Amino acid sequence: MKVDHLIKVLNREFPDPKVELHSSSPLELLIATILSAQCTDERVNKVTPHLFKKYRSAEDYAKADPAVLEQEIRSTGFYKNKAKNIIGCCRVLVEKHGGRIPGTMDELIELPGVWRKTAGVILGSCFGQPAIVVDTHVRRVSLRLGLTRSDDPDEIEKDLAKLIPNKKWTRVSHQLLLHGRYICKAKAPHCPECELKPTCGYYKQTGGSG
Repeated sequence: MKVDHLIKVLNREFPDPKVELHSSSPLELLIATILSAQCTDERVNKVTPHLFKKYRSAEDYAKADPAVLEQEIRSTGFYKNKAKNIIGCCRVLVEKHGGRIPGTMDELIELPGVWRKTAGVILGSCFGQPAIVVDTHVRRVSLRLGLTRSDDPDEIEKDLAKLIPNKKWTRVSHQLLLHGRYICKAKAPHCPECELKPTCGYYKQTGGSG
Protein backbone atom coordinates (compact mmCIF):
# COMPACT_ATOMS: atom_id res chain seq x y z
CA MET A 1 0.00 0.00 0.00
CA LYS A 2 1.56 3.27 -1.16
CA VAL A 3 0.89 5.98 1.38
CA ASP A 4 0.54 8.71 -1.29
CA HIS A 5 -2.24 6.72 -2.95
CA LEU A 6 -3.89 6.03 0.42
CA ILE A 7 -3.92 9.72 1.32
CA LYS A 8 -5.32 10.72 -2.09
CA VAL A 9 -8.18 8.25 -1.72
CA LEU A 10 -8.92 9.28 1.86
CA ASN A 11 -8.91 12.95 0.83
CA ARG A 12 -11.55 12.17 -1.80
CA GLU A 13 -13.66 10.13 0.61
CA PHE A 14 -13.39 12.48 3.58
CA PRO A 15 -12.21 15.92 2.45
CA ASP A 16 -13.14 17.57 5.76
CA PRO A 17 -12.58 14.96 8.50
CA LYS A 18 -13.65 15.96 11.98
CA VAL A 19 -14.16 14.34 15.35
CA GLU A 20 -17.82 13.33 15.47
CA LEU A 21 -18.11 13.80 19.21
CA HIS A 22 -19.90 17.08 19.86
CA SER A 23 -18.00 19.57 22.00
CA SER A 24 -17.18 23.25 22.23
CA SER A 25 -14.11 23.20 24.48
CA PRO A 26 -11.11 20.99 25.33
CA LEU A 27 -12.79 19.95 28.59
CA GLU A 28 -15.98 18.91 26.81
CA LEU A 29 -14.01 16.92 24.25
CA LEU A 30 -12.03 15.24 27.01
CA ILE A 31 -15.19 14.18 28.83
CA ALA A 32 -16.85 13.01 25.61
CA THR A 33 -13.79 10.99 24.62
CA ILE A 34 -13.66 9.26 28.01
CA LEU A 35 -17.34 8.39 27.60
CA SER A 36 -16.77 7.06 24.08
CA ALA A 37 -14.75 4.06 25.28
CA GLN A 38 -16.69 0.94 24.16
CA CYS A 39 -19.56 3.22 23.11
CA THR A 40 -20.68 4.84 19.87
CA ASP A 41 -20.22 8.56 19.28
CA GLU A 42 -23.93 8.75 18.51
CA ARG A 43 -24.84 7.50 21.98
CA VAL A 44 -22.31 9.80 23.67
CA ASN A 45 -23.73 12.78 21.77
CA LYS A 46 -27.15 12.03 23.28
CA VAL A 47 -25.76 12.07 26.80
CA THR A 48 -23.38 15.03 26.73
CA PRO A 49 -25.80 17.96 26.16
CA HIS A 50 -27.20 17.48 29.68
CA LEU A 51 -23.73 16.97 31.16
CA PHE A 52 -22.22 20.01 29.48
CA LYS A 53 -25.10 22.20 30.64
CA LYS A 54 -24.86 20.99 34.24
CA TYR A 55 -21.08 20.63 34.61
CA ARG A 56 -19.37 23.69 33.16
CA SER A 57 -15.88 23.33 34.59
CA ALA A 58 -13.40 20.76 35.82
CA GLU A 59 -14.29 21.92 39.34
CA ASP A 60 -17.93 20.98 38.74
CA TYR A 61 -17.01 17.44 37.70
CA ALA A 62 -14.47 17.13 40.54
CA LYS A 63 -17.25 17.89 43.07
CA ALA A 64 -19.87 15.68 41.37
CA ASP A 65 -21.77 13.06 43.36
CA PRO A 66 -20.49 9.74 41.93
CA ALA A 67 -23.89 8.04 42.24
CA VAL A 68 -25.61 10.88 40.38
CA LEU A 69 -22.97 11.07 37.63
CA GLU A 70 -23.15 7.30 37.18
CA GLN A 71 -26.85 7.52 36.41
CA GLU A 72 -26.35 10.49 34.08
CA ILE A 73 -23.88 8.53 31.94
CA ARG A 74 -25.34 5.04 32.49
CA SER A 75 -26.37 4.53 28.86
CA THR A 76 -22.76 4.84 27.65
CA GLY A 77 -21.84 1.58 29.38
CA PHE A 78 -19.15 0.89 32.01
CA TYR A 79 -20.65 3.87 33.76
CA LYS A 80 -19.18 3.20 37.22
CA ASN A 81 -15.63 3.17 35.88
CA LYS A 82 -16.25 6.16 33.62
CA ALA A 83 -17.76 8.21 36.44
CA LYS A 84 -14.78 7.36 38.66
CA ASN A 85 -12.34 8.34 35.90
CA ILE A 86 -14.12 11.60 35.06
CA ILE A 87 -14.21 12.72 38.68
CA GLY A 88 -10.62 11.60 39.30
CA CYS A 89 -9.41 13.21 36.09
CA CYS A 90 -11.02 16.53 36.91
CA ARG A 91 -9.69 16.51 40.46
CA VAL A 92 -6.18 16.22 39.05
CA LEU A 93 -6.94 18.98 36.55
CA VAL A 94 -7.99 21.25 39.40
CA GLU A 95 -5.13 20.32 41.72
CA LYS A 96 -2.27 20.32 39.21
CA HIS A 97 -3.40 22.38 36.21
CA GLY A 98 -5.71 25.05 37.58
CA GLY A 99 -8.70 23.36 35.98
CA ARG A 100 -7.27 23.64 32.47
CA ILE A 101 -6.48 20.87 30.01
CA PRO A 102 -2.71 20.41 29.63
CA GLY A 103 -1.22 20.46 26.15
CA THR A 104 1.34 17.65 26.22
CA MET A 105 1.07 13.89 25.84
CA ASP A 106 2.99 13.22 29.06
CA GLU A 107 0.70 15.45 31.12
CA LEU A 108 -2.48 14.14 29.56
CA ILE A 109 -1.76 10.44 30.05
CA GLU A 110 -1.15 11.12 33.76
CA LEU A 111 -4.85 11.93 34.09
CA PRO A 112 -7.13 9.10 35.30
CA GLY A 113 -8.99 7.48 32.41
CA VAL A 114 -6.83 9.14 29.75
CA TRP A 115 -4.80 6.87 27.47
CA ARG A 116 -2.75 7.70 24.41
CA LYS A 117 -5.83 7.51 22.17
CA THR A 118 -7.74 10.06 24.25
CA ALA A 119 -4.68 12.27 24.58
CA GLY A 120 -4.11 12.15 20.83
CA VAL A 121 -7.66 13.31 20.16
CA ILE A 122 -7.19 16.28 22.49
CA LEU A 123 -3.75 17.23 21.15
CA GLY A 124 -4.80 17.01 17.51
CA SER A 125 -8.23 18.62 17.77
CA CYS A 126 -7.70 21.23 20.48
CA PHE A 127 -4.03 22.13 20.35
CA GLY A 128 -3.20 21.62 16.67
CA GLN A 129 -0.41 19.19 17.52
CA PRO A 130 0.14 16.30 15.08
CA ALA A 131 -1.16 13.14 16.74
CA ILE A 132 -1.95 9.62 15.58
CA VAL A 133 -5.08 8.23 17.20
CA VAL A 134 -5.49 4.45 17.15
CA ASP A 135 -9.01 3.38 18.01
CA THR A 136 -10.76 0.14 17.05
CA HIS A 137 -11.51 1.44 13.52
CA VAL A 138 -7.97 2.66 12.83
CA ARG A 139 -6.60 -0.62 14.17
CA ARG A 140 -8.83 -2.71 11.88
CA VAL A 141 -8.20 -0.62 8.76
CA SER A 142 -4.44 -0.50 9.35
CA LEU A 143 -4.27 -4.28 9.65
CA ARG A 144 -6.46 -4.90 6.62
CA LEU A 145 -4.50 -2.50 4.45
CA GLY A 146 -1.17 -3.91 5.60
CA LEU A 147 -0.04 -0.65 7.21
CA THR A 148 0.96 -2.68 10.26
CA ARG A 149 1.37 -6.27 11.31
CA SER A 150 0.78 -5.59 14.98
CA ASP A 151 -2.44 -5.86 16.96
CA ASP A 152 -1.10 -3.57 19.69
CA PRO A 153 -2.32 0.07 19.52
CA ASP A 154 1.04 1.47 20.64
CA GLU A 155 2.89 -0.50 17.95
CA ILE A 156 0.31 0.48 15.32
CA GLU A 157 0.83 4.12 16.29
CA LYS A 158 4.58 3.73 15.77
CA ASP A 159 4.10 2.01 12.40
CA LEU A 160 1.73 4.70 11.14
CA ALA A 161 4.07 7.42 12.39
CA LYS A 162 6.82 6.00 10.17
CA LEU A 163 4.57 5.87 7.09
CA ILE A 164 2.55 9.09 7.34
CA PRO A 165 4.15 12.56 7.15
CA ASN A 166 4.15 14.18 10.59
CA LYS A 167 2.03 17.16 9.60
CA LYS A 168 -0.71 14.81 8.32
CA TRP A 169 -0.94 12.56 11.37
CA THR A 170 -4.11 14.07 12.82
CA ARG A 171 -5.96 14.38 9.51
CA VAL A 172 -5.13 10.88 8.28
CA SER A 173 -6.01 9.39 11.67
CA HIS A 174 -9.48 10.93 11.44
CA GLN A 175 -9.84 9.74 7.86
CA LEU A 176 -8.81 6.16 8.70
CA LEU A 177 -11.29 6.19 11.57
CA LEU A 178 -14.12 7.39 9.32
CA HIS A 179 -13.13 4.92 6.60
CA GLY A 180 -13.42 2.13 9.17
CA ARG A 181 -16.68 3.44 10.60
CA TYR A 182 -18.51 3.88 7.30
CA ILE A 183 -16.77 1.71 4.69
CA CYS A 184 -14.30 -0.83 6.10
CA LYS A 185 -16.73 -2.08 8.74
CA ALA A 186 -15.88 -4.98 11.01
CA LYS A 187 -18.60 -7.43 9.97
CA ALA A 188 -19.85 -6.19 6.62
CA PRO A 189 -17.20 -4.06 4.89
CA HIS A 190 -18.34 -2.20 1.77
CA CYS A 191 -15.50 -3.55 -0.33
CA PRO A 192 -17.21 -3.16 -3.75
CA GLU A 193 -17.35 0.62 -3.33
CA CYS A 194 -13.91 0.99 -1.73
CA GLU A 195 -11.26 2.64 -3.89
CA LEU A 196 -8.53 0.99 -1.84
CA LYS A 197 -9.52 -2.58 -2.65
CA PRO A 198 -7.02 -3.05 -5.53
CA THR A 199 -4.14 -2.75 -3.06
CA CYS A 200 -5.91 -4.13 0.03
CA GLY A 201 -4.53 -7.38 1.40
CA TYR A 202 -7.79 -8.17 3.17
CA TYR A 203 -9.77 -7.84 -0.05
CA LYS A 204 -7.29 -9.94 -1.98
CA GLN A 205 -7.56 -12.71 0.58
CA THR A 206 -11.29 -12.69 1.20
CA GLY A 207 -12.97 -10.78 -1.60
CA GLY A 208 -14.54 -8.75 1.16
CA SER A 209 -16.46 -11.67 2.64
CA GLY A 210 -13.93 -12.98 5.15
